[in-house]
Amino acid sequence: MANEAVKLYDESSGHGGVIQDYTVGNLDAIEKGALLSLQDGRIASGTVAIGVPLAGIAAREKVSGDGRTQLAVYKKGYFDMIASGVITFGSPVKAAGHSNYVIVAATGTDGSSGSQILGYAEDTSAADETICIRVNL
Repeated sequence: MANEAVKLYDESSGHGGVIQDYTVGNLDAIEKGALLSLQDGRIASGTVAIGVPLAGIAAREKVSGDGRTQLAVYKKGYFDMIASGVITFGSPVKAAGHSNYVIVAATGTDGSSGSQILGYAEDTSAADETICIRVNL
C-alpha cells in the first residue's frame, strides 16, 4: 500500500469515539494509516472503493497471519492525506477508491449506495499533493 494517512493529532471526545476496534481477518495485511472500508458485522477491510462505507483509518499495522483479528481504527482526528484532484479549503472529502487518495465529495453522498464523507479539507491542495483532512466518521 502507498500514500497512507499520517496522523497529525486526534481529538478526544471522552466517549470512546476517537479510536474503535474492528474485526479483521487473520490473513489480512493492513498498513498503519490505510483507509479501511466497513463491511457487515463491523469488519474492516483494506479494500476501499467509491460508494463503499468507510470504517476509518488504521491506527497500527496488521501483519498477515499474526493471529490478530482486531484492529484499532481512527474515527476522528487530523491527518495528512494525498489529494486526487484539486481540493479547496472546507470541502467535504471521501475516499477516491485507490491508493488512500481522497477526492471532493458532493454533499453528504455522491449518489452511490453507501458513499459517505470521510471529513473536511483544512487547507487547499492540487492533485497529488498532501492535504490536511479533519476526519469525522
